[in-house]
Amino acid sequence: MGFSSWLSSSHFVMIGLLLGFAIAHSGLAALRPWGEQRMGPRLYRILFALVSLPLAVVLIIYFFNHRYDGLQLWQVQGVPGIQSLVWVLSAISFLFLYPATFNLLEIAAIQKPQVHLFETGIIRITRHPQMVGQVIWCIAHTLWVGTSFTLLTSVGLVLHHLFAVWHGDKRMQRRYGEAFEVAKARTSVIPFWAILQGRQSLKWEEFVRPAYLGVTVFILLLWWAHPLLIAATGNVNW
Repeated sequence: MGFSSWLSSSHFVMIGLLLGFAIAHSGLAALRPWGEQRMGPRLYRILFALVSLPLAVVLIIYFFNHRYDGLQLWQVQGVPGIQSLVWVLSAISFLFLYPATFNLLEIAAIQKPQVHLFETGIIRITRHPQMVGQVIWCIAHTLWVGTSFTLLTSVGLVLHHLFAVWHGDKRMQRRYGEAFEVAKARTSVIPFWAILQGRQSLKWEEFVRPAYLGVTVFILLLWWAHPLLIAATGNVNW
């Protein structure tokens, strides 16, 4: 198969969508102190959502509709145990992607959004749970689909989240200074690394929270609705 025969235009469209989302999402995060001074935390959070969420929805729909584009690098969907592995990894990824250490009322701007210096719950496992969740999600879905388009999408998402690790630490250091340096010394980016080194310890009672139950229910609903979501996105001709 020739190079041009499998390198479809969807690969380049996805690169553009990923770059657009990364610039908008990280750019608005960087401008948060400036924006909140001028329009207030709630209004800026709403602006952030109005920009980020539509871009994320477009990304998700485009990925679903083109995930089998390009070259089939491997095919393991018929291998026993692979489907169960992919579902388990996907469930774990959502536990990191939507950690209960974040205040859901602040995310929705019901309460005044604030920047918190957390060192509890899932932050004890990794200082950047969303990055870890995204990496796990990408591994699971790239393994299952096995196409060049899915691999490209996963590489782009992981690179964006790795940048967000550096960018997030930089913003927290600027806001909290020495307090962040202390928290940084007691946590790690790599999951469980600070615990293995004795710099951190798990407290399981911190995970007994309604928000974690909500995430678990969301995972079960997503598992049930997954075929419906794929069918729905397939009706969008992008």
